[in-house]
Amino acid sequence: MKILNKWPKYYKKDVVTHYCPGCGHGIVHRIVAELLEEMDLGKRAICVNPAGCAVLAYKYFDIDVIESAHGRGTAIATGAKRVRPDLFVFTYQGDGDLSAIGTAETIHSANRGEHISVIFINNAVYGMTGGQMAPTTLIGQKTTTCPAGRDPKFQGYPLHITDVVANFPGVVYAERVAVNGPAGIQKTKKAIQTAFQCQVDELGYSIIEVLSPCPTNWKKTPADSFKWITETMSKEFPIGVLTDKRGSGA
Repeated sequence: MKILNKWPKYYKKDVVTHYCPGCGHGIVHRIVAELLEEMDLGKRAICVNPAGCAVLAYKYFDIDVIESAHGRGTAIATGAKRVRPDLFVFTYQGDGDLSAIGTAETIHSANRGEHISVIFINNAVYGMTGGQMAPTTLIGQKTTTCPAGRDPKFQGYPLHITDVVANFPGVVYAERVAVNGPAGIQKTKKAIQTAFQCQVDELGYSIIEVLSPCPTNWKKTPADSFKWITETMSKEFPIGVLTDKRGSGA
């Protein structure tokens, strides 16, 4: 007897994950796929992939995907959206991709108010390449390139790039959320839905920063990683709406 898959499609492919146990990418992938279905965006959607752990995101999304050079996601998305303004274009980027090598592209696309949606996964570390310090690594947090913990005297302070671009006139919506439990996951879905709707309504640039667990490089269990986001990481990167210009005429 053949058992049929009764779950909705959600623009996701039925494949085995390559992500580590407890990684937040799989959670956010599911959220994005659900919203593409629920908002009827999947047939005209383009995802721009990053370098890093989510470089293989095209394996999971059953939509058109463009693989970006490291950090150039918002530049690629800008080109796609300007050539085909009828399409729904979003980037999916990690902290090393978006806030290190991609700093210029991120800042200038936001400053121009490009009509794209940006999903920014912040796990405070370079996950794919061995756990090196990222721009978002917390003070005192140990990585392979700051084994004694990040010291602001030598490595500077964590970069709050979402807070920076949230001040730009062309950024319509910016919010920071976390996938640190059921409530956080529901808030993350609502935030990404809002960002997607901003593009549908042609309001301008939107960015959602997601505090996401990386148990492997944090050297914690998945449960302890969720706890660390709640008790430590969210103090450096507070959860909440950073800007909301919807209805302001901006």
